Amino acid sequence: MENLVKFFHQLGKLKEMPRRGWVINDIKNGESIAEHIFRASLMAWILGSEKKGLNIERVLKMALMHDICEIYAGDVTPYDSVLPKSGKKRKEFMKTWPRFTKAQKLRISREKHKKEEKGLKKLIKDLPQGIKEEMESLWLDYEKGLTPEGRFFKQADRMESFLQALEYWKKYGEPPRKPWWLQASELFDEPVLLELIKEIKEKFHKKNTLRV
Repeated sequence: MENLVKFFHQLGKLKEMPRRGWVINDIKNGESIAEHIFRASLMAWILGSEKKGLNIERVLKMALMHDICEIYAGDVTPYDSVLPKSGKKRKEFMKTWPRFTKAQKLRISREKHKKEEKGLKKLIKDLPQGIKEEMESLWLDYEKGLTPEGRFFKQADRMESFLQALEYWKKYGEPPRKPWWLQASELFDEPVLLELIKEIKEKFHKKNTLRV
């Protein structure tokens, strides 16, 4: 029980860790990592139930633990290494969706994966062996898309961020919405998520339909 108390105590830190993507977009009091996990989990459960043959228990477990490694690894974005230091230049930079070469993408992905894997192992090292092995398997599935559940949740996770970005845009005028719509056109192919995007577009871009 001592190790479990330590683990649960560490998880509490996620309630106070702001998501990096909103920090670099100058969103005041942006959501925490724990808040993201909460809605991503509910979205994955409900939307995943619309997809036949999906193991919802696996999806939910994956959703609940996919970002816990960030307690030690931190929350990083692919753009951290190329962000301008000047606030004004950064603001202009965030209006685009920067394109990386295949080699750059591979390097960024490997560095992120290595850092987060190390963070996860440190966090769960004292958990019961069975739970530890399951968490490692779930996290690797999420990272690599090894199963239908892993591939589905990867998109559901991005969908939660997409929705949050539009909510902030509606409320603050930030972050710029164009890059998010460009990403959506390239990253999502799950039918149920594409249907959700249609409804989101209607709600967020039809005058006087949504108050946030």
